[in-house]
Amino acid sequence: MKFIIIGCGRWGAGLAQTLNLRGHTVTVVDQDPLAFERLGPSFKGQTIAGIGFDREVLTQAGIERADGLAAVTVSDEVNVVTARLARQVFHVPRVVARLYDPHKAEIYRRLGLQTISTVTWGIHRIAELLCYSELNVIASLGAGGVDVVETEAPPLLVGRTLSELAIPGEAQVIAVSRNGRTFLPTSGLTFQPGDLIHLVMLAGSAERVKALLGAR
Repeated sequence: MKFIIIGCGRWGAGLAQTLNLRGHTVTVVDQDPLAFERLGPSFKGQTIAGIGFDREVLTQAGIERADGLAAVTVSDEVNVVTARLARQVFHVPRVVARLYDPHKAEIYRRLGLQTISTVTWGIHRIAELLCYSELNVIASLGAGGVDVVETEAPPLLVGRTLSELAIPGEAQVIAVSRNGRTFLPTSGLTFQPGDLIHLVMLAGSAERVKALLGAR
């Protein structure tokens, strides 16, 4: 797949290296040519010095054939303008903009622009690490409003069915790991000792889920 990364700071460089190592074709755009030094000698992609929302620069980067674009500069405004241009004018299938202001992130998300707010995500993650919890957050989606978590089935849950752990619109079991095998459960599944339960839930519903697990 072909991806374009706008901004070669720590986020942009790290993302570009990760995608490159996974075998994808990557083009990185940054106004400062010296920023490309962060990519290191192992980076095999293309680099272009220029403004991320300049149409000629984007065309040079191959945006008309791009499968995805990530705007991760230090400017919320540049990221939004670039992302909207990529999505609405060039019709890039997958576009993500990094925004520092969580309020802006929510506004643009409602307009259909996929965003990630590192501030909101960081707040939720740090709070989770500071507060003892039976729920291990393994991923946060969007701006941190939805978490993918895992927990070992507590004694209170053993013998009960999957449907008893669901909170409609707030939490849902998406997979169960048992005896070294992970599978998609049916509604009638009965939890067994040692089960590792994978759930997706609203970040604000953690206490309700813990109550069902008997973890508080």
